[in-house]
Amino acid sequence: MLLLGGGAFIGLVLIFIYNSLVAKRNMVRNAFSSIDVNLRKRHDLIPNLVETVKAYASHEKETFTRLIEARQKAGSHDITGKERLRIEEQIGPQVQRVIALAEDYPELRSSDHFLNLQRNLTEVEEQISAARRAYNAAVYEINNAVESFPSNLIANAFGFQRHDFFEAHESARESVKI
Repeated sequence: MLLLGGGAFIGLVLIFIYNSLVAKRNMVRNAFSSIDVNLRKRHDLIPNLVETVKAYASHEKETFTRLIEARQKAGSHDITGKERLRIEEQIGPQVQRVIALAEDYPELRSSDHFLNLQRNLTEVEEQISAARRAYNAAVYEINNAVESFPSNLIANAFGFQRHDFFEAHESARESVKI
């Protein structure tokens, strides 16, 4: 009886650990999906921003071109999630450069359309930042579970793996140069 009870207890612990690992893996997937949703929102706003600013700052063609190329590259289905996040990190500073051009063009700065775009982009950037923090928190949880004893035994047996934290690329850490 004691042996049967001990086996049942160990079985329940194993089930609990496995279910906990599944929940943590799903948290990581959900958090990554939240980043993706917000990045898509930003992608939808970029063409409107570029077209609005282009009318005032046609000499900034290189900035617009790099921004649109990065947006298209990030939208490609031929890249991994990690590559996509790296590309997305390059888009943020470029969007900020385009918004900063309004300083040189008072009529652009007072345009209702531009102001609305600027507000929307600022909101989306804040949401992306929050989603990245949630993603890193979820990655922290699953990495701890995958590396800690005894859950690491279950994780290895069922193929649970560590995930990479979202880290800003070196170029994204620099100040935006206008």
